[in-house]
Amino acid sequence: MIMKEYVIDQPIYEKKQSLQPFALTDVLIETVSQEGGHLLHFWQLADTMILGMKDTRVTNLSAGLEALTKAGYLPVVRNSGGLGVISDEGVLNVSLILPIEENGVKQSIDAGYERMLMLVRDAFQNEKIDAYEIADSYCPGTYDLSIDGKKFAGIAQRRVKNGLSVMMYLSVTGDQQARGNAVRNFYQASLEEQFGLDGYPPVNPESMMNLPDLLHQTMTVEEVKIRLVTAFEKQYGAVEWMDSQKFIKETNQQASFEKHLSKMMKRNELLKESQ
Repeated sequence: MIMKEYVIDQPIYEKKQSLQPFALTDVLIETVSQEGGHLLHFWQLADTMILGMKDTRVTNLSAGLEALTKAGYLPVVRNSGGLGVISDEGVLNVSLILPIEENGVKQSIDAGYERMLMLVRDAFQNEKIDAYEIADSYCPGTYDLSIDGKKFAGIAQRRVKNGLSVMMYLSVTGDQQARGNAVRNFYQASLEEQFGLDGYPPVNPESMMNLPDLLHQTMTVEEVKIRLVTAFEKQYGAVEWMDSQKFIKETNQQASFEKHLSKMMKRNELLKESQ
Protein backbone atom coordinates (compact mmCIF):
# COMPACT_ATOMS: atom_id res chain seq x y z
CA MET A 1 0.00 0.00 0.00
CA ILE A 2 1.54 3.30 -1.08
CA MET A 3 1.22 5.79 1.74
CA LYS A 4 -0.52 9.09 1.18
CA GLU A 5 -2.44 11.43 3.45
CA TYR A 6 -5.10 9.75 5.60
CA VAL A 7 -7.67 10.63 8.22
CA ILE A 8 -8.25 7.65 10.51
CA ASP A 9 -11.53 7.82 12.40
CA GLN A 10 -13.95 5.51 14.18
CA PRO A 11 -16.92 5.60 16.58
CA ILE A 12 -16.33 6.26 20.28
CA TYR A 13 -14.49 3.35 21.90
CA GLU A 14 -16.44 1.63 24.66
CA LYS A 15 -14.76 1.09 28.02
CA LYS A 16 -14.00 -2.54 27.16
CA GLN A 17 -12.05 -1.27 24.14
CA SER A 18 -10.13 1.34 26.13
CA LEU A 19 -6.64 0.00 25.31
CA GLN A 20 -7.19 -0.16 21.55
CA PRO A 21 -6.45 3.45 20.55
CA PHE A 22 -3.05 3.30 22.23
CA ALA A 23 -2.11 0.11 20.40
CA LEU A 24 -3.39 1.62 17.16
CA THR A 25 -1.30 4.75 17.67
CA ASP A 26 1.89 2.69 17.70
CA VAL A 27 0.79 0.84 14.56
CA LEU A 28 0.17 4.15 12.79
CA ILE A 29 3.52 5.58 13.89
CA GLU A 30 5.37 2.49 12.66
CA THR A 31 3.48 2.58 9.36
CA VAL A 32 4.46 6.19 8.72
CA SER A 33 8.05 5.53 9.80
CA GLN A 34 8.29 2.78 7.16
CA GLU A 35 6.12 4.12 4.34
CA GLY A 36 6.10 7.91 4.76
CA GLY A 37 3.02 10.04 4.35
CA HIS A 38 1.04 11.85 7.04
CA LEU A 39 -1.93 10.78 9.16
CA LEU A 40 -4.52 12.56 11.22
CA HIS A 41 -6.05 10.19 13.76
CA PHE A 42 -9.27 11.01 15.65
CA TRP A 43 -10.42 8.94 18.60
CA GLN A 44 -12.61 9.16 21.69
CA LEU A 45 -13.12 7.02 24.77
CA ALA A 46 -16.17 6.62 26.95
CA ASP A 47 -15.71 8.02 30.48
CA THR A 48 -12.06 7.26 31.17
CA MET A 49 -9.12 8.79 33.02
CA ILE A 50 -5.96 8.17 31.03
CA LEU A 51 -3.06 7.94 33.47
CA GLY A 52 0.62 8.53 32.79
CA MET A 53 3.19 6.26 34.41
CA LYS A 54 3.98 8.96 37.00
CA ASP A 55 0.35 8.75 38.12
CA THR A 56 0.88 5.11 39.07
CA ARG A 57 3.62 6.14 41.51
CA VAL A 58 1.39 8.22 43.79
CA THR A 59 1.36 7.63 47.56
CA ASN A 60 -1.94 5.71 47.63
CA LEU A 61 -2.95 4.55 44.16
CA SER A 62 -5.80 2.41 45.48
CA ALA A 63 -7.50 5.44 47.03
CA GLY A 64 -7.12 7.41 43.82
CA LEU A 65 -8.60 4.60 41.74
CA GLU A 66 -11.52 4.33 44.15
CA ALA A 67 -12.21 8.06 43.71
CA LEU A 68 -12.23 7.64 39.94
CA THR A 69 -14.60 4.69 40.12
CA LYS A 70 -17.01 6.67 42.31
CA ALA A 71 -16.95 9.46 39.72
CA GLY A 72 -17.77 6.97 36.96
CA TYR A 73 -14.38 6.94 35.24
CA LEU A 74 -12.40 3.89 34.12
CA PRO A 75 -8.63 4.25 34.71
CA VAL A 76 -6.17 3.15 32.03
CA VAL A 77 -2.41 3.63 31.82
CA ARG A 78 -1.12 4.92 28.50
CA ASN A 79 2.18 4.13 26.80
CA SER A 80 3.44 7.71 26.61
CA GLY A 81 4.62 10.32 29.08
CA GLY A 82 2.73 13.02 30.89
CA LEU A 83 0.09 12.99 33.59
CA GLY A 84 -3.58 12.13 33.76
CA VAL A 85 -6.29 13.47 31.44
CA ILE A 86 -10.00 12.80 31.11
CA SER A 87 -11.56 11.35 27.97
CA ASP A 88 -15.30 11.21 27.25
CA GLU A 89 -17.70 11.81 24.38
CA GLY A 90 -17.07 15.58 24.54
CA VAL A 91 -13.27 15.29 24.36
CA LEU A 92 -11.63 14.76 20.99
CA ASN A 93 -8.23 13.09 20.93
CA VAL A 94 -6.21 14.08 17.88
CA SER A 95 -2.92 12.55 16.76
CA LEU A 96 -0.85 14.16 14.01
CA ILE A 97 1.44 11.38 12.81
CA LEU A 98 4.52 12.31 10.79
CA PRO A 99 7.91 10.95 9.75
CA ILE A 100 10.60 12.15 12.16
CA GLU A 101 12.75 13.13 9.19
CA GLU A 102 11.42 14.89 6.09
CA ASN A 103 13.43 16.35 3.22
CA GLY A 104 16.62 15.59 5.12
CA VAL A 105 15.53 17.56 8.19
CA LYS A 106 14.91 15.79 11.49
CA GLN A 107 11.93 16.99 13.50
CA SER A 108 12.91 18.35 16.89
CA ILE A 109 10.52 17.86 19.79
CA ASP A 110 9.50 21.52 19.71
CA ALA A 111 9.05 21.39 15.92
CA GLY A 112 6.54 18.58 16.39
CA TYR A 113 4.60 20.64 18.89
CA GLU A 114 4.67 23.65 16.58
CA ARG A 115 3.13 21.54 13.80
CA MET A 116 0.12 20.81 16.01
CA LEU A 117 -0.13 24.42 17.19
CA MET A 118 -0.13 25.60 13.57
CA LEU A 119 -2.83 23.06 12.69
CA VAL A 120 -5.10 24.24 15.52
CA ARG A 121 -4.59 27.93 14.78
CA ASP A 122 -5.37 27.32 11.10
CA ALA A 123 -8.42 25.21 11.93
CA PHE A 124 -10.00 27.89 14.07
CA GLN A 125 -8.52 30.94 12.38
CA ASN A 126 -7.49 32.30 15.74
CA GLU A 127 -4.05 33.67 16.48
CA LYS A 128 -5.11 34.29 20.09
CA ILE A 129 -4.52 30.60 20.79
CA ASP A 130 -1.47 30.59 23.06
CA ALA A 131 0.94 27.78 23.93
CA TYR A 132 2.43 27.87 27.41
CA GLU A 133 2.06 25.92 30.64
CA ILE A 134 -1.11 26.35 32.66
CA ALA A 135 0.41 25.09 35.91
CA ASP A 136 -2.82 24.43 37.82
CA SER A 137 -4.53 22.55 34.97
CA TYR A 138 -4.47 18.79 34.79
CA CYS A 139 -1.54 17.38 32.79
CA PRO A 140 0.25 20.75 32.55
CA GLY A 141 2.94 21.15 29.90
CA THR A 142 4.87 23.70 27.88
CA TYR A 143 2.45 23.37 24.96
CA ASP A 144 -0.85 23.69 26.81
CA LEU A 145 -3.22 25.48 24.41
CA SER A 146 -5.27 28.30 25.89
CA ILE A 147 -7.21 31.47 25.17
CA ASP A 148 -7.10 34.31 27.69
CA GLY A 149 -5.38 32.03 30.19
CA LYS A 150 -8.00 29.25 30.05
CA LYS A 151 -6.68 25.89 28.82
CA PHE A 152 -8.71 23.86 26.34
CA ALA A 153 -6.12 21.36 25.07
CA GLY A 154 -2.88 19.65 26.00
CA ILE A 155 -0.23 18.11 23.76
CA ALA A 156 2.21 15.22 24.18
CA GLN A 157 4.50 13.29 21.85
CA ARG A 158 5.43 9.69 21.22
CA ARG A 159 8.28 8.59 18.95
CA VAL A 160 8.64 5.04 17.65
CA LYS A 161 11.45 4.18 15.23
CA ASN A 162 11.36 6.90 12.54
CA GLY A 163 7.79 8.00 13.20
CA LEU A 164 6.33 10.68 15.44
CA SER A 165 2.86 11.16 16.91
CA VAL A 166 1.94 14.59 18.26
CA MET A 167 -1.07 13.81 20.44
CA MET A 168 -3.63 16.33 21.65
CA TYR A 169 -6.74 16.10 23.80
CA LEU A 170 -9.20 18.86 22.96
CA SER A 171 -12.15 19.72 25.22
CA VAL A 172 -15.10 20.44 22.93
CA THR A 173 -18.38 19.83 24.78
CA GLY A 174 -19.51 18.57 28.17
CA ASP A 175 -18.81 19.63 31.76
CA GLN A 176 -15.16 20.60 31.87
CA GLN A 177 -15.56 21.69 35.51
CA ALA A 178 -16.65 18.14 36.42
CA ARG A 179 -13.66 16.71 34.56
CA GLY A 180 -11.34 18.96 36.54
CA ASN A 181 -13.02 18.00 39.81
CA ALA A 182 -12.59 14.30 39.04
CA VAL A 183 -8.86 14.70 38.37
CA ARG A 184 -8.42 16.90 41.45
CA ASN A 185 -10.20 14.31 43.60
CA PHE A 186 -7.95 11.57 42.19
CA TYR A 187 -4.81 13.46 43.21
CA GLN A 188 -6.18 14.52 46.59
CA ALA A 189 -7.12 10.93 47.42
CA SER A 190 -3.93 9.36 46.09
CA LEU A 191 -1.41 11.96 47.30
CA GLU A 192 -3.05 13.05 50.58
CA GLU A 193 -0.80 15.71 52.21
CA GLN A 194 1.53 15.57 49.20
CA PHE A 195 -1.19 16.99 46.89
CA GLY A 196 0.31 19.50 44.46
CA LEU A 197 3.90 18.51 45.25
CA ASP A 198 6.68 16.48 43.54
CA GLY A 199 5.56 17.33 40.01
CA TYR A 200 1.88 16.50 40.53
CA PRO A 201 -0.39 19.43 39.59
CA PRO A 202 -2.47 21.33 42.16
CA VAL A 203 -5.47 20.95 39.87
CA ASN A 204 -7.83 23.92 39.79
CA PRO A 205 -10.96 23.01 37.78
CA GLU A 206 -11.47 26.71 36.96
CA SER A 207 -8.26 26.77 34.90
CA MET A 208 -9.82 24.90 31.95
CA MET A 209 -12.76 25.41 29.58
CA ASN A 210 -14.17 23.95 26.37
CA LEU A 211 -12.83 25.53 23.19
CA PRO A 212 -16.23 26.59 21.71
CA ASP A 213 -17.03 28.43 24.96
CA LEU A 214 -13.76 30.35 24.68
CA LEU A 215 -14.53 31.14 21.03
CA HIS A 216 -18.12 32.13 21.95
CA GLN A 217 -19.41 29.68 19.36
CA THR A 218 -21.51 26.52 19.31
CA MET A 219 -19.57 23.59 17.91
CA THR A 220 -19.88 19.80 17.90
CA VAL A 221 -17.05 17.28 17.93
CA GLU A 222 -17.83 16.42 14.30
CA GLU A 223 -17.57 20.08 13.29
CA VAL A 224 -14.22 20.32 15.05
CA LYS A 225 -13.00 17.29 13.07
CA ILE A 226 -13.98 18.96 9.77
CA ARG A 227 -12.11 22.13 10.71
CA LEU A 228 -8.99 20.18 11.61
CA VAL A 229 -9.13 18.11 8.42
CA THR A 230 -9.54 21.26 6.33
CA ALA A 231 -6.41 22.71 7.94
CA PHE A 232 -4.58 19.38 7.53
CA GLU A 233 -5.39 19.27 3.80
CA LYS A 234 -4.17 22.84 3.41
CA GLN A 235 -0.81 21.86 4.89
CA TYR A 236 -0.35 18.28 3.64
CA GLY A 237 -2.70 17.72 0.69
CA ALA A 238 -5.97 15.92 -0.01
CA VAL A 239 -6.86 13.08 2.35
CA GLU A 240 -8.66 9.78 2.26
CA TRP A 241 -10.96 9.08 5.22
CA MET A 242 -10.77 5.54 6.55
CA ASP A 243 -11.87 3.76 9.72
CA SER A 244 -9.17 2.10 11.79
CA GLN A 245 -10.16 -1.52 11.10
CA LYS A 246 -10.10 -1.00 7.34
CA PHE A 247 -6.71 0.69 7.59
CA ILE A 248 -5.26 -2.18 9.63
CA LYS A 249 -6.60 -4.69 7.12
CA GLU A 250 -5.38 -2.87 4.00
CA THR A 251 -1.91 -2.33 5.47
CA ASN A 252 -1.67 -5.91 6.79
CA GLN A 253 -1.10 -4.69 10.34
CA GLN A 254 -3.33 -7.05 12.34
CA ALA A 255 -0.40 -8.94 13.87
CA SER A 256 1.32 -5.68 14.80
CA PHE A 257 -1.88 -4.32 16.32
CA GLU A 258 -2.33 -7.44 18.45
CA LYS A 259 1.31 -7.23 19.59
CA HIS A 260 0.91 -3.63 20.76
CA LEU A 261 -2.45 -4.40 22.35
CA SER A 262 -0.82 -7.19 24.34
CA LYS A 263 1.82 -4.73 25.57
CA MET A 264 -0.91 -2.34 26.71
CA MET A 265 -2.69 -5.14 28.56
CA LYS A 266 0.52 -6.01 30.38
CA ARG A 267 1.13 -2.35 31.25
CA ASN A 268 -2.33 -2.10 32.78
CA GLU A 269 -1.98 -5.16 34.99
CA LEU A 270 -0.64 -2.93 37.76
CA LEU A 271 -4.07 -1.28 38.05
CA LYS A 272 -5.71 -4.64 38.79
CA GLU A 273 -3.15 -5.23 41.51
CA SER A 274 -4.03 -1.86 43.10
CA GLN A 275 -7.81 -2.15 43.00
